[in-house]
Amino acid sequence: MVGTITRARCANCGAVLQPGFDPQGKCPKCALELHCCKQCVHFDTSSQFECTQPIPERIPKKDARNECTFYSFRTTIEKDTAPTGAVASPAAPAEHGSSRPSSARKAFDDLFRK
Repeated sequence: MVGTITRARCANCGAVLQPGFDPQGKCPKCALELHCCKQCVHFDTSSQFECTQPIPERIPKKDARNECTFYSFRTTIEKDTAPTGAVASPAAPAEHGSSRPSSARKAFDDLFRK
């Protein structure tokens, strides 16, 4: 079963930001300011002034650093598709001396065996 993981990504280049990153700093890959509207959880292009919070005026540059008091860095919950680590070794070697537990053809045949 696939698990989930909470990740922070750069809104500009999509780079995964390491845990403990400085939200007041810049993206290590593309140098986008992390304290900007594009990185904020309240950024919404369909809302007034492109923000879901009651800001008094529109912030014109959404990718430039600002000092908004409503700022909160956006994190997402993604599927964790990383390899699970160790794979159980087979008890006996497969046919023809291969170290693989079974061939694809044998697995297919086993699946549809009557």
